[in-house]
Amino acid sequence: MTIERSVVITGAASGIGAATARRLAARGTALLLTTRGNSDGLADTVAAAREAGAAVAEVMGDLTEPGFPEHLIRTARDTFGRIDQIVSNAGKAEKSTFSALDPSDVMRGVTINTLPFVALANAARADLEASPVGRVVAVSSFVANDFGINGTIFPSTAAGKAALEALMKALAYELAPTGVTVNCVAPGFTRKRGGHAALGADAWVAAARATPSGRIAEPEDIAAAIAFFLSREAGHVTGQVLRVDGGLSLL
Repeated sequence: MTIERSVVITGAASGIGAATARRLAARGTALLLTTRGNSDGLADTVAAAREAGAAVAEVMGDLTEPGFPEHLIRTARDTFGRIDQIVSNAGKAEKSTFSALDPSDVMRGVTINTLPFVALANAARADLEASPVGRVVAVSSFVANDFGINGTIFPSTAAGKAALEALMKALAYELAPTGVTVNCVAPGFTRKRGGHAALGADAWVAAARATPSGRIAEPEDIAAAIAFFLSREAGHVTGQVLRVDGGLSLL
């Protein structure tokens, strides 16, 4: 099979990452999929992507471990001969009050939600610049900009996601002359399928009521936005944060 693009997707065992892998899977597409510990979920995603005709490799590991993001990029390069696109999706939301925070909580939010994006983009930079469809998409969150909706705040996660958005713009500016685009998708309340959810069942019902559209997003809603940013048609769009939130940003 001739590979037309090779895509690294983190957090691919469930939710948005799994939906993105399924959305992109096709003949001519190679996917390097990773998750930290959900081996069953990753196996399901891999099987679905292969059924759709994609070439697939999988790696288990923790993106916060020194050297692991670089290992992912090397694996994709060694396996597929190229890296065209990165979807930096893995992250974790932690609900708390501000008064309960200590510096280690804030640093954990940055370590989990921000630093893997930096490491992946730097490790793959030469490959991205050499690609005719070089793309980086990071998954942010409404919690970076909206506070108190449905009575919840995620301050340490907000710190990590806000830093992610700022760094995305810095990288987008730096890479713009090369033709590589860098963007963020910022979901609103999104159904968590196959992994840990930050909210309980009652809170999800309340979240749907608090969203102007009257529903929470499905992972496929977010995957569609990611797929757009990765497309050839989006080649002149860079440094943007696309809110896929059912109108939360209108409140």
